Amino acid sequence: MEILFIADPLANFKIYKDSTYAMMAEAARRGHAIFACEPNHLAWTSGDVEATVRRVTLTGDVDDLHRHPWHEDGPLEQRSLKSFGAVLMRKDPPFDMEYVTSTWLLELAQRAGARVFNKPQTIRDHSEKLAIGEFPQFVTPTLVTRDAARLRAFHAEHGDIIVKPLDGMGGMGVFRVKHDGMNLGAIIEVLSHDGARSVMAQKYIPEISAGDKRILLIGGEPVPYALARIPQGNEVRGNLAAGGLGVAQPLTARDREIAETLAPVLASRGLLLVGLDVIGDWLTEVNVTSPTCFREIMDQTGFDVAAMMIDALERAAA
Repeated sequence: MEILFIADPLANFKIYKDSTYAMMAEAARRGHAIFACEPNHLAWTSGDVEATVRRVTLTGDVDDLHRHPWHEDGPLEQRSLKSFGAVLMRKDPPFDMEYVTSTWLLELAQRAGARVFNKPQTIRDHSEKLAIGEFPQFVTPTLVTRDAARLRAFHAEHGDIIVKPLDGMGGMGVFRVKHDGMNLGAIIEVLSHDGARSVMAQKYIPEISAGDKRILLIGGEPVPYALARIPQGNEVRGNLAAGGLGVAQPLTARDREIAETLAPVLASRGLLLVGLDVIGDWLTEVNVTSPTCFREIMDQTGFDVAAMMIDALERAAA
């Protein structure tokens, strides 16, 4: 099978921790042909969605995660997306208008017969922060609003809260406001753009000290291990991008309850790969754009997340 990865520039990959590379390596082991492009290489022309792509050949030992160079590029080709056995959208956020445009193009390609994962319409319609609203039984007290008075009242009720933007990634723009309310007004002004944009406030979950757990759902099934991303020092954020320490651990009973409730619902919508964020017993985000943490779980537990992913991809593209 020929698999097209739509991703960030390969030159920026840190393959020792990159989930997309882990997928590529597993696909290559099975004899699949790997191609790559970036979202700006997509084009709609004469009723078809094409991309300027390159064949990517992994060089050396694919398990040597510190080799350089790690791949060779073939010549540029213009290919219809429907000519590939599978197309994987692996572009990292930000989820801006160019990202949205990419989903529109991919949806056109899918209607013409391309097999695209995750489903473009579902990616576009799915807010990674607001998606938790569909599963309130798993959610800590939460408020989404642009109204400063409501945010202040929420803080007054719960005392210790987290405030964050709806379009952030990697822990960007996440603030903790403790009982003294220090800087609450300034934080609301900055995050809401003086009331022009909605923000999310959540009751602070003390179990963040044990980690913000990433639970992966693949093909409607949970990976049996989560990666607990543990804040370091005085940091409130566990995100790896914010310096969190990743520790793999088996799913708890509550983790499984959340994962097994959400997995079939999300899979039925065309979401092959999902990353749930869980703190303590509470679901905080449902990530669908470019979920990560494959490598850390694989290295620490020996469970082959990439193999589970390519198994699911082969079934879905058959």
